[in-house]
Amino acid sequence: MHPIIVKSMKVFTTNQSLHSCLASLKTSASSLGFVPTMGALHQGHLSLIKRATKENENVVVSIFVNPTQFNNTGDLETYPRDLNQDLKRIESIESLGEIIVYAPSEAAVYGNSVTKEAFDFGGLELQMEGKFRPGHFHGVGTVVQKLLDIVGPTQAYFGEKDFQQLQIIKKLVKISKTNVKIIACSIEREPNGLAMSSRNTRLTSAERFHASKIYDVLKTTKGKFSDTPLDEITKWVANQFEKDAIINLEYFQISEQLTLQPANKIEPQKKYRAFISVYIRNIRLIDNIALN
Repeated sequence: MHPIIVKSMKVFTTNQSLHSCLASLKTSASSLGFVPTMGALHQGHLSLIKRATKENENVVVSIFVNPTQFNNTGDLETYPRDLNQDLKRIESIESLGEIIVYAPSEAAVYGNSVTKEAFDFGGLELQMEGKFRPGHFHGVGTVVQKLLDIVGPTQAYFGEKDFQQLQIIKKLVKISKTNVKIIACSIEREPNGLAMSSRNTRLTSAERFHASKIYDVLKTTKGKFSDTPLDEITKWVANQFEKDAIINLEYFQISEQLTLQPANKIEPQKKYRAFISVYIRNIRLIDNIALN
């Protein structure tokens, strides 16, 4: 199958064509960056791709909506898919090297059986998102492992907005002994502070304006962290959303950064983060902030 060539970008849909391309580019000294995405690209994704292009000779961006990480089949069916729009956004990036887009079918990634593997992430998968989306991280682990095996990158780039996912992928690489460096990239935000997400496009302009409150609450939490008891902070956050007609709080948790275990007391040598998940109508938004 011949690649579609768009300026300095090639698009492959099969593993064989991707591997042929990569084999022609790889040298013992070259590095290959990898940015896995589910499409519906926004500035947050583009910032990951830009960083990867600065730090590697060649970069692969995958666009694949992974069926095994969805708890709700309705969400999977309605997930936005517009490959041409995504390619235009990637094309807008000024890049020194070549960007290779891998847009596979389910069969290319999963073969004949679209099933998720079970992993032991040491309890990381049981906190927060894991409680509200059972099995989600097993689906994430399955697809990330498959994509890393297919692409074979030197470095892979993930955003800190999905911080729990980031920690799980680091654990995945460790337990599978995959030879890749995981690079954490800071959260890209809209001008009002709202963490960039493909889901933001589903908000009305009024909802988007009001959603700045999520980050405002996190920033205030950070300010309170050094001198306010943790249970008081948690109560304060709950109060901020209790009578909010637009935002429904799903969870708020202050966790130790490495284990993601809920913090009961603060130990000076440890790092902590605050995590939040809310709903605006049926649109679920998550965010987090480093506290120390």
